[in-house]
Amino acid sequence: MKHLLSYLFILTSIQGICQSIEHIDPPFWWTEMPTEELQIILHGEEIGDLEPSFEYAGVSLESIEKLPNKNYLVFNLNVAKQTKPGTFKIALKDGKSTKLSIDYELKSRINDTNRNRGFDASDVIYLLMPDRFANGNPENDTVAGMLEAADRSNPNGRHGGDIKGVSDHLDYIKELGMTAVWLTPTFENDMKPSYGAYHGYAATDLYKVDRRFGSNEEFKAFVRKCHSMDMKVIMDMIHNHIGDQHWWMKDVPSDDWFHDIEKYGTTNFRGEVQSDPYASQYDLDKLQKGWFVSEMPDLNQRNPILAKYLIQNSIWWIEYSGVDGIRMDTYVYPYKDYLADWVEEVMTSYPNFNIVGEAWVEKVGHEAYWQEDKEGQDDGYDSQLPSVTDFQIMFALDQALTEDFGWKNGLSKLYYAISQDRLYSDPMKNVVFIDNHDTERFFTKIDEDPDLFKMGYAYLMSIRGIPQVYYGIELMLANEPVNGDGRKRADMIGGWAEDKRSVFTVDGRTKKENEAFNYVKQLTNWRKGSKVIHEGKLTHFIPENNTYVYFRHTENEAVMVVMNRNEKEVEMKRDRFAEILDRYSQGVNVLDNSTIDVTANFKVGPKQTAIFELKK
Repeated sequence: MKHLLSYLFILTSIQGICQSIEHIDPPFWWTEMPTEELQIILHGEEIGDLEPSFEYAGVSLESIEKLPNKNYLVFNLNVAKQTKPGTFKIALKDGKSTKLSIDYELKSRINDTNRNRGFDASDVIYLLMPDRFANGNPENDTVAGMLEAADRSNPNGRHGGDIKGVSDHLDYIKELGMTAVWLTPTFENDMKPSYGAYHGYAATDLYKVDRRFGSNEEFKAFVRKCHSMDMKVIMDMIHNHIGDQHWWMKDVPSDDWFHDIEKYGTTNFRGEVQSDPYASQYDLDKLQKGWFVSEMPDLNQRNPILAKYLIQNSIWWIEYSGVDGIRMDTYVYPYKDYLADWVEEVMTSYPNFNIVGEAWVEKVGHEAYWQEDKEGQDDGYDSQLPSVTDFQIMFALDQALTEDFGWKNGLSKLYYAISQDRLYSDPMKNVVFIDNHDTERFFTKIDEDPDLFKMGYAYLMSIRGIPQVYYGIELMLANEPVNGDGRKRADMIGGWAEDKRSVFTVDGRTKKENEAFNYVKQLTNWRKGSKVIHEGKLTHFIPENNTYVYFRHTENEAVMVVMNRNEKEVEMKRDRFAEILDRYSQGVNVLDNSTIDVTANFKVGPKQTAIFELKK
């Protein structure tokens, strides 16, 4: 009996020793944060019934929350404003016996006005995919223990681009006139090669940068470098889903952490359902609870612990990295009450910040529903979201440049789209674009016509809102002749050491590429310095004879934009625009400084969007 008791005592001791913490989220926090609440989730074998105990001035234990899975321990702290930075030990006890302990750090916040600045209509956003932009560190192409290595022969697989590659070419982005950089997600995406998660939208750890992109510290250094070059950084996030190789999937916290794919299947992709006053519950459930694809488990933000986790994760990244804005993926899919709560917490914590939600819907009314302070919502919903992705402008421009002109077609589509701006609470906050990583490339959509390319880009640089351009547009990059999403996501030639030329240099670009590059550079840099484009009102005139004219104007400045889709030069009747032109005598073309007399009829050349600064 004596030996048996000794054996049991030793066995119990070994079991206690073998207990360990595998995940601590968030891994650390800060003092003097806008909110004093802090939820900590620990993950480790059989720790769910342990109780945290600590002593640290200014920090108190508010509550402990139980999850069905005993491998999780959730507790809530209050970190008072006056708490001093430092590290304290949290003991995890079973009664009076300490089974485990962790060191938890409260850092001092960085006091720097050059962080978390937001973005607005004075910016031009450059969207890029790190995996496809440049490979700055070939040593991280293959990482031991991770499921997928770089293979450039597979257009839909990982190619090896990384944060260092982007950082090495920030001069190129700045030369173009871009003022903000949006990276597709850099979260760890340790997914199986058969899926191909190079894009970053299948996170397997929301607190880690994927090691094939770099590290958390490298991401933070990248943001600092952008700020030192007077460029902002927009971080891409996803709260709708994760990847099926996320560590949660290997040890599910609770049955209601995810929606049940057996019950709801995959989503219907119809974001309009959320704002539809006549929507069926079936359709709403399919949208909100269906999985995006079978490899992306759908998160249930109605679980309060998970909702708090996601909100806190956003705040952690904003504070840690200093990013200036967030682009939230698949915005119209999760529960809209959760999204409003998330936006409120982020924007209350960082008043100068900005958030744009991806609202991929088919009509202006459905798009406008998602912008903050929208009056007249029948359901009383206020998203609190400052900015939406303006898909309606992209749809209209595609048709404007490729359809024959008519009462409802061609350039008239631009008029009809933007004439509904009354539905938005502030259309100047909309992010406008002509393509992105999910759509066909703009140059492909216009059948690779260089004149139409210039027409479209000039429109983007002069219309209201916050323009976003997709990497490679400055080279008139078209779709690749391959299947899958890789066709829209080609590598930037010269971003890899083995490439035979580099589009990052004048000599490495072809004549056609340099022509496009110079056009984009000139127009974007002009816009960068044009206050009337950043702040001016918009007045437009009904399209006639395959032309569309609009003005951007303030009390003291005005710009006239003339879109001529005809194959020949046209004469514009000056009197039609007299309400604006009567104050001016001359128009100066922003591209070549040529002038027109706006006191009389004037001519505009074929297939162009001509932009004139008006002079008295």
